Amino acid sequence: MKQRIARVLLPALAALLVAGALARSADKPGPPLAHMVFFTLKDRSPQARQKLVAACQKYLSGHEGAIYFSVGTVAEDALEAISDRDFDVALHLVFEDKAAEAKYLKDPRHQKFVAENRESWSKVRVFDSYLAAPGK
Repeated sequence: MKQRIARVLLPALAALLVAGALARSADKPGPPLAHMVFFTLKDRSPQARQKLVAACQKYLSGHEGAIYFSVGTVAEDALEAISDRDFDVALHLVFEDKAAEAKYLKDPRHQKFVAENRESWSKVRVFDSYLAAPGK
């Protein structure tokens, strides 16, 4: 009788423990996600660059789950051979996790930004990466 109870209860207990562990890991967010976007414009003038910077500030800042936002123009005076200057505007966002970025990408403000500005872009490069905890 004891063996029969053990054969039934032990697997049930193990299943409960595994389910609890999975639920805890699902609640824990993943690592922060950095979303870096580099825009090359058809019109590479300072005025066109500033117009896109203003649009980024208007539509892409202040999103839920974003823990960092900045936007700026290429550093024309960064002349090191290794420095890539094949862009006009750089957008930098860091999200709490991948889910926050996914929500941002579907947000109507983001969609409106794309719709209003895509015609001005000749090339867009997006670099997404997970961020490690700061070292000591």
